[in-house]
Parts: sequence; structure tokens; C-alpha cells
Amino acid sequence: MKDNRKTAIVTGGSRGIGFSIAQQLGLDGFNLVLFARNGNIGNFTQLEELGISFQFVSGDLSSSTDRKLLVDTALENYGSIQVLVNSAGVAPLERKDILEMTEKSYDRVMDVNTKGTLFLTQLVAKQMLGQNPVEGRKGTIVNISSCSAVVSSPNRAEYCISKAGISMLTTLFADRLASEGILVHEVRPGVIETDMTATVKGKYDKLFSEGVFPIARWGKPEDVAHVVSFMVSEGFSYTTGDYVDVDGGFHIQHL
Repeated sequence: MKDNRKTAIVTGGSRGIGFSIAQQLGLDGFNLVLFARNGNIGNFTQLEELGISFQFVSGDLSSSTDRKLLVDTALENYGSIQVLVNSAGVAPLERKDILEMTEKSYDRVMDVNTKGTLFLTQLVAKQMLGQNPVEGRKGTIVNISSCSAVVSSPNRAEYCISKAGISMLTTLFADRLASEGILVHEVRPGVIETDMTATVKGKYDKLFSEGVFPIARWGKPEDVAHVVSFMVSEGFSYTTGDYVDVDGGFHIQHL
């Protein structure tokens, strides 16, 4: 089925931040192509009940075959791709001091978070280049990185390095693609209530109570989704290579 609606690919789109972004874009009128290792049936039912058109592709972002399948599925079902949201990411299987971090853990995190994102973006950008502009642009790419791109956590160094890499990917693709009518943005979530942060809930509850975060509450996936919604909208058209902190003000330095 091909129609006149715009299409968005969302990686990591079956749960957490990625699903919230996908649902918001679906409500904004996008066709969706969701990509993740495993699908969440309950969330998919929710999309169906909202009347949102979507396809789900199960795959591994570190696999070039799976990345190609994702793009092919989007084109076969909807004909073009106007938005790519790179939300998929993994944390280290075990938090270890940087002096004890293993190459295996480093490779796993980097292969998904940074390498996979890089080469999927490359693939989608090439597709966008050949498309006719919609609302003045050929496409929009949004990378979901993390406050960990700039905040040191020596017990999960591979994750911090991978997210710092996402920030540079944002700059590089924004620089390369601006003249082609493709905009690239970055969102840096802080402490967001998801499965990934559930294992360290006590740690962050304590930090909230101590006033470390100016907005003293857990972030919600929809806090990120609303920012992405605006970034891909017609109203956000004279900005590229930028980032927005969605972290409750954690980035503010104060005495």
C-alpha cells in the first residue's frame, strides 16, 4: 500500500523511548516502519487501535543484511522515506570499571550503537537524496544519543564512547547533507524511565531527592518523543547539526 503520507523509520521502535517516538509520529500522520530485535505485541496492538499504519522488521542493527531489509521493507510498503529516527541502542551487559572493560563488551556496544547507526544512516541518506522534496526538504534524520555523550561514567565507558560517537555522526551528516535538503538533529536524553534504567532505579531516585536534577523527576519516553515530533515538523526547518538536552536541566552547571 502506497499513499501520500510521509514515512518514518524508527529503530528500537518496539519499546521504551523508540516506541514512544514511533507512536507520536504515527499520531502526527506518518506511516511507520519499526525496527528492533524483538517486537512488543502489546505495543503493536496499541498502534492498531490508534489506526496507525506500520510495518515491523525484526533484526540486528549491527547486521548489514538486516539494515538493508529494513530499508527495502519501507520502500516496498510506502515508496519513500522522509524521516529516520536512530533510537536503537544497547547498554553493556555488565557495568565494569574502564580498567576492567573487555574488548567483547566494547565491540558489542559500538557495533550496535555507533557502527550500526552510521551505516543505516548512510543507506537511508542515499535513498533520500533521490527523492523529491516534501515541505522543502528531502528528509530529516534524528539521532537519539544521551547525556552520556558528554558525562563521564567510568563504569560503562563503552556506552559513553558510543554515544559521543553519535554526536559526531550528527555533525558529520548534518555538514554533508544540508546542501542536499536533508536535516540532521540529535536528542540527548538524561535519566528516562525505561527498561534500561530500571536496574539502577534506586541510584537515580536518590539523586532526584538530593536535588542533582533541577527538574526533580524521572524523564518519560514521551518527553523525548515530543521533541522529535517538533524536529521533524515543517516548523523546524532552519536548523541542522544541533542537539537538544532532554534531561531535566542536568546539563546546567551551577554553584
